[in-house]
Amino acid sequence: MSYAEQLSMTLPELVLAVGAIVLMLVSAWGKQAAARGVSIAAVFVLAGAGVALIGNGSSGGTAFGGMYRADAFAAFAKVLIYIASAVAIIIAPRFFERTSGDDLKPEYPVLILLSACGMGMMVSASDLLLLYVGLELQSLAAYVLASFMRRDTRSAEAGLKYFVLGALASGILLYGISLVYGFAGTTLFDDIAIAYAGPRNMGLLFGLVFVFAGLAFKLAAVPFHMWTPDVYEGAPTPVTAFFASAPKVAAMAMALRVAVEAMGPAVLEWRQIVIFAALASIILGAVGAIGQRNIKRLLAYSSINNVGFALIGLAAGSAQGVAGVLFYLAVYIVMTLGSFLIVLQMRDENGQPVETVASLAGLSRTRPALAFALMIFMFSLAGIPPLFGFWAKYAVFEAAVQAGLLSLAVIGIAASTIGAFYYLRVVKTMYFDEPAPAFGREPALVEGGLTLAAAIVISPVSLFLIAPLSAWSLAAARALF
Repeated sequence: MSYAEQLSMTLPELVLAVGAIVLMLVSAWGKQAAARGVSIAAVFVLAGAGVALIGNGSSGGTAFGGMYRADAFAAFAKVLIYIASAVAIIIAPRFFERTSGDDLKPEYPVLILLSACGMGMMVSASDLLLLYVGLELQSLAAYVLASFMRRDTRSAEAGLKYFVLGALASGILLYGISLVYGFAGTTLFDDIAIAYAGPRNMGLLFGLVFVFAGLAFKLAAVPFHMWTPDVYEGAPTPVTAFFASAPKVAAMAMALRVAVEAMGPAVLEWRQIVIFAALASIILGAVGAIGQRNIKRLLAYSSINNVGFALIGLAAGSAQGVAGVLFYLAVYIVMTLGSFLIVLQMRDENGQPVETVASLAGLSRTRPALAFALMIFMFSLAGIPPLFGFWAKYAVFEAAVQAGLLSLAVIGIAASTIGAFYYLRVVKTMYFDEPAPAFGREPALVEGGLTLAAAIVISPVSLFLIAPLSAWSLAAARALF
């Protein structure tokens, strides 16, 4: 394969990288006046990267000595990443203008693009070193985004906590990579799989444990979840919406590829780790959310809870399990982005953000449409049929049962009832509690339109999407096997 053909396989990342560099130069020359234009251009760059996926998604080819893989699995994950990134850019200008008193800084969309480029490398990497480079590119941009509101104490604290704990997790992951390289003699996934298929040794097993520990931090899976509530609460809300969606997809897709392609022969070993992380995340995420009074912290624990459900599909270790995870991720980002779009519209009469759960009291009487949309998202996150969230949970539970993990599925189903409590508590607050001071009624066409679109996708109106989404996720999953 010629060098040009290999470069063409990486076209989505090239579009994002070149677009980010060009927009960075425009930002430097145009200063604050260029912010709006840079944001619009960044959305078009993401759209261009999506178009560049056409032709790469079904090829299944590898480039650069097997380090980079363009296949249907990577294409599925990248589509979700680009959509979530575009939403995070679109909703940002109005938030920063009304919250900090300043217009959006032009660096914000550039950082989103660089993060998306890193995430694209993560999901296409078939080499541990390329995986690490993509992960660090995504992480470095995320650290800056978390502390983007420099004059806000909570934002600065969120960025510092994320950076310190993220550096620790990167060190753990890199140590695991060094162990795998030392005992397998390679960093390529295909060759690592050959090493794991041979006689077991303690070095490879320790490497597996440390690699999965590093991946668990990026997933915010228990016991490496401690950064999530504080970072989600302190970061600007558009950034929190971004963290809860795109990086989650990238981290889960990266974990799927590592588990299946690189460490597939050691499925019995890593399945134990995944089962523990899944059940611990489901239970702790549900229990931890019960006492939360801040809606962003509640959604942080919700994300931990949902990662646990997705990990049940990974524990199955089959194509059906991977397909269930991908289906779950597609539904999860719509539910999560929809929830955060409503949080963006929670403002008092002076236009300042309101983040307490108690402020939702009586919302059904003051803002019935907003209350109804949030009810749909809460019911869907709880997995109540016939909303899309139910079918996402059904997909991963069915995969676990088919893989002979009946007890895991039963425990997961039982634990999901705990999570339903705090989702229902939000609905009860909106519909049955005495009204709190009403939110402001400033026009929010962008947030309102996106919220409506997300609610329609999650509602029973769109149940006809289940079959094509299932078929697409299964085709993507089979690319790993």
